[in-house]
Amino acid sequence: MTDPLDMPNNAAAGWRDYYELTKPRVVALMILTAVIGMFMAVPGAVPLKVLILGNLGIALCAGAAAAVNHLVDQRVDLKMARTRDRPVAQGRVSPQSAAIFAFLLAAIGTWILVTQINVLTAWLTLASLVGYAFIYTLFLKRATPQNIVIGGLAGAAPPLLGWTAVTNEIHGHGLLLVLIIFAWTPPHFWALAVHRKDEYAAVDIPMLPVTHGEQYTKLHILLYTLIMFAITLLPYATRMSSELYLLGAVVLGLGFLYWSIVLYLGRNPSAAMDTFRYSIVYLMGLFLIMLLDHYLLPIPGYGSS
Repeated sequence: MTDPLDMPNNAAAGWRDYYELTKPRVVALMILTAVIGMFMAVPGAVPLKVLILGNLGIALCAGAAAAVNHLVDQRVDLKMARTRDRPVAQGRVSPQSAAIFAFLLAAIGTWILVTQINVLTAWLTLASLVGYAFIYTLFLKRATPQNIVIGGLAGAAPPLLGWTAVTNEIHGHGLLLVLIIFAWTPPHFWALAVHRKDEYAAVDIPMLPVTHGEQYTKLHILLYTLIMFAITLLPYATRMSSELYLLGAVVLGLGFLYWSIVLYLGRNPSAAMDTFRYSIVYLMGLFLIMLLDHYLLPIPGYGSS
C-alpha cells in the first residue's frame, strides 16, 4: 500500500498553509502572556519599541517551533482526526519547505531580539524554541507519559521572555509567572489527551491516559489543579499583586477545580473537552486580571530597584 505521505499533492501551498504551520492560536495565547509579562515588569508603560519588536521576535521564534512540530509529526498528524488536514501531513507544504520556513522564522526572530531587544531575551527565547521543537517534540513526546510535564517548561517561558525584554534581567516575579503556566499545562493538556486517548494510542504516543488509563489521568488532573490553584495565590502572597487579582484567581481557580471534579467523577461525557476549553479561558482571564490589578491597584514601590 502506498504511504499517503509519498503521494504527490497537486494543490499549491498558499499563505494560509504557512500561517497554519505557526499554530497561530497557540502563539497568540503565548504572546498574550508575554505582553502581560512585559507590563508586570514595570510600574508604568512599556516602551513601544520593546512592546512591538519584542513580541514580534518572540512570536516568530514560537512560530518556528510550531513549524518544526508539524514537520516532525507529519506521519502522526495524518492518523489523527484533529491534525490530519495539516499542511505538511497533507503534502500541501513539503518537508523541505517547512524546514526552510521554520529556519527563516527562527533566524529573523532571533536577529530582532539580539539587535533590537537584548541578548538575554534572545538566548532564553532560543532555549524555549529548542526545548519545544526538539527536546519535547523529537524525544520527550515519544519517550515518557510525563512528556507534557517536563516539556511544559518551554511553553511556560513567554511571560519571562516579556519580562526580560523590558528589564534585561531575570526576576523572581517573572519566574513566578512561568511557574503558573508550568503548573497549568498538565491539567490543560491531559484533559485534551483524555478526549483523544484512542488516537494517541493508535499512533503509539505514550500520553498519560494511554499508559495509565483515564481514571488515573483524571485524578492527576485534579491534583495538578489543586497545585496550580495554590501557586496562583503566590502573586498576592509575594506582593506582586493586590486584592483584585486575589479575588480573580480564587474565582477562576474554583471554576477550574469544578471542571476537574466533574471530569474525575465521569458523569459528563463532554467533561474532558469542557475542561480543556475552560482551561484556555482560565489562563487568559487570570493574566488579564493580573494586568488590571497591576494598574488599578498599584503596590507602592513595586518595580523600583
